[in-house]
Amino acid sequence: MEYLNQFILDFVEILNEMSPYLMLGFFFAGVLKVAFPQRFIDKYLGQKNSKSVLNASLIGIPLPLCSCGVIPTGISFYKSGATKGSSVSFLISTPQTGVDSILVTYSLLGLPFAIIRPIIALFTGFVGGVLTNKVDDSEPTKNDIASVDTCCSGEKSDCGCDSHSKEAKPKRSKFYTLFQYAFVEFLQDISKWLIIGLLLAAFISVLIPDDFFASFIGNDFIGMLVILIASIPLYICATASVPVAAVLMMKGLSPGAALVFLMAGPATNAATITVLNKVLGKKTMWAYLLTIISGAIVFGLIIDHFLPREWFSFVGLHHHMSGHEGHWELPKWLKWGSSISLSLLIVNGYIQKYISSKKQLQSDHTIPQKEEVFVKVIGMKCNHCKNSVEKHMSAIQNIDIAEVNLEQKILRLVGRSINLSQIKKEIESLGFELKTRLDD
Repeated sequence: MEYLNQFILDFVEILNEMSPYLMLGFFFAGVLKVAFPQRFIDKYLGQKNSKSVLNASLIGIPLPLCSCGVIPTGISFYKSGATKGSSVSFLISTPQTGVDSILVTYSLLGLPFAIIRPIIALFTGFVGGVLTNKVDDSEPTKNDIASVDTCCSGEKSDCGCDSHSKEAKPKRSKFYTLFQYAFVEFLQDISKWLIIGLLLAAFISVLIPDDFFASFIGNDFIGMLVILIASIPLYICATASVPVAAVLMMKGLSPGAALVFLMAGPATNAATITVLNKVLGKKTMWAYLLTIISGAIVFGLIIDHFLPREWFSFVGLHHHMSGHEGHWELPKWLKWGSSISLSLLIVNGYIQKYISSKKQLQSDHTIPQKEEVFVKVIGMKCNHCKNSVEKHMSAIQNIDIAEVNLEQKILRLVGRSINLSQIKKEIESLGFELKTRLDD
């Protein structure tokens, strides 16, 4: 019972420390969505020159894409004509940071970590992109590019590759788009992994003894390697990795090893590795992994051996739980208000998902003189995955409607003479798997 009480207390403490910065981060995420539409990103990543590698890193750093959402987005850029180098640069830099995770890093790990994370993401993304262009200079095939270009091939088309269906959709105000994306779509994407990260951090806080790494491992470099091996297959988003890293540092993990976790945890996982190997090729996959692994180790060693340790001595949770001062504290009413608001928004997100799923499955889809096909798409986890599948399916000739039920992983296609072989090829090129039987 004592462990359970402590677990609940630690969970609430971590949530209170993070939630004000998360709410602010979500708001900035919505601002970015409105200020930099998809066509803007496509333009600056699609140029086939070395500058696009740097552009990809710069664009990717503030974007609040979760670890799974960055995969179809990066692949979509590649299929739109971006070089492999710029695609890999985007895939490396984006999941490591994000406006929300930078703010949470400041709240739990202090200002130096909050500054260093995006700098390292920029550097490793650029190096990974340049390395990829060196070792693998093959470009997308004409078929890859054509499947996307048809989306905007009309003379009067202004879709900018933002449309997800050929049906006209009501135009929303920028304020609606901002808040809908920030506190509904994006929050839905990361809420599951955010909850897992908070639970894991509280679990580690209760069960792992203080100075665990100093007592049982003893060597910072060995601790770094242990964290790296554990992080590579792990799926965790940049924001959710912060409380885990903070608690691990409280247990004696070195700042350099914590950085390894913050880099390798969000940027590598089994799904990313599989998709890169399948879509971009083995050379690109190894360039990606080599950049992440070597970058994590090198920058981890720099932090541990060349930067002042006192820069990284502040861990917000430690100071708050132990009663130490030295960091400006947000008012308690703001912390509790943010935590309650965030919790209600997460609950609302799950309710909206359930309602949307029910409506879509129960609605009558009878459309005269048109073929309707339902297939299952394995691997979709967030709204970015959903939007990517809908966009690419809509661009295929004879497809009039492409709708994804994210909860059921079902893709609904309406059109004439639907070619399932072509659909399967397109789905697999995005890194997903297609099943024609819905009960599989």
